[in-house]
Amino acid sequence: MSAVDFVEHPGEEYYSPAERIGDLLKQQFINNPYFYFFSPDETTSNRFDAVFEIEERAWADLIKKNWDLPESDGGRIIEMLSENVLFSVMTGHLANGEQAMMGSYEAFFPVITAQLLQEIKFIKQSKATGWREPMPAVNLLSTSTCWRQDHNGFTHQSPALISTLLSHPSDLANCIFPVDDVAAEAAFHFMLGSRDVVNLTTFNKNPRPRYIDSHHAKYLFDNSGASIYRFASDENPDIILTAAGDIATHEMLEAMKIIRIDMPKLKMRFVGINALSYRAIGTTDNKLPHEKFKELFLEQIPIIANFHGYPETLENILENYTERRRLRVHGFNEEGSTTTPFEMLRRNMASRYDIAYDIATMLGQNHLATKYQDILDANHEHAIYFGEDLIK
Repeated sequence: MSAVDFVEHPGEEYYSPAERIGDLLKQQFINNPYFYFFSPDETTSNRFDAVFEIEERAWADLIKKNWDLPESDGGRIIEMLSENVLFSVMTGHLANGEQAMMGSYEAFFPVITAQLLQEIKFIKQSKATGWREPMPAVNLLSTSTCWRQDHNGFTHQSPALISTLLSHPSDLANCIFPVDDVAAEAAFHFMLGSRDVVNLTTFNKNPRPRYIDSHHAKYLFDNSGASIYRFASDENPDIILTAAGDIATHEMLEAMKIIRIDMPKLKMRFVGINALSYRAIGTTDNKLPHEKFKELFLEQIPIIANFHGYPETLENILENYTERRRLRVHGFNEEGSTTTPFEMLRRNMASRYDIAYDIATMLGQNHLATKYQDILDANHEHAIYFGEDLIK
C-alpha cells in the first residue's frame, strides 16, 4: 500500500479499514511463504477476501463444487467454524517462530478467552526462563463489531475480550483501535513487528471516514498511543474530548461540530487514543507517561470520553492518570438489538447527541440539553416505524 502523506479534508472521504487489511494480508502472503491466516469461515464477510487473489483456502476433500473459492491441500488460509481449533493450530505455528494472524467477529473472539489467557501464561514463562527466541505476536483482527450488527443483532454484540485483556496484570496484551484505514495499516505493521505479546486490533469492515495521514498514524505508535487532532482542537481549551475506536471517534468529532454551532464560545480539544494496555494508554512497551498525559489532557478541566467497549474499562485506565471527578465516559452499555446504526448508539448513550447532551447538562445549558434529547427521541421513533435513521 502507498503511504497517505496528507488528508486535505479530514472526515470527508470514506474507506474500509478491513479492505485495507485484506490488501495487506495479501501482500504478506506474497512476501512470506510461511505466513498463515486463520478465520472461522468469515474471511469474505469480514472483507479480507483480497487474500483469495493470491492464496487458496486449505481443503482436504477431493470433491469440489464450481462455486467454491480457490482451494487446495496446500492452502494457507485456514477456515473452520471452530475458533478453539483455529487458535490452537495458530499458536503452534507461532511457537515454530513463523507469523500468522486470526480474524473473527468481535462477539465470537471471547470463545477463545481461556486459551488466550493460557497462551499469555506461556509467553510470560518463556520470557522469564529465556529458553527460546522471542515468538511472533498472537495477532487478532476483530471486526463485525458490536456497533454495526444491523442484521445479526444482540447475539453478535460483545466487546468483552477487550475488557478481559486490559484487566490482565501480566501486561502482555495490547488493544488497538485504529481510527480509519490509514491507522489500520499502521496497526498491521505494528502487529507484524511485535514479539511475545497479544495484539487485539478492532476496526470496522464498512467504509469509515479517513481522518489522519500515514505520518500521524505512525506517530501514535511511536509516541505512547495518543495525540491531539489539531484540525478539531482549539488553543486553551475549556474541555477535553477523547475517544478510542473508529465509530466512537466519529461520534465524538460530530458532537464537537454540534457544540461549536450551539456554544461557539466553548473551546475544545480532541485527543485520539490509538492503543490501550494494562492500566495505561499506549502499548505494553510504550505507555503514555503521566507527564505526557498532563500535556495532552491538561489538569482540572473536564474530560468526556467515548469508548468502543464498556465505559468502565476506559474509565479505570483514565483513573490511573487523573481524578475520577474529571471523567465522564460513554461506551457500550450492553444494550443491543437488530436495529439501525444510530439507534444502536442512542441505546447505549454513545451517540453525538448523547455526548452533546452531556456537555450541555454539565455547563447548565438546559435548553440545549432538551433540544438534543428531543432529537434522540425523534430518531428512536423514526427507527422503530421506518427501519432507518434520521441521523446518518
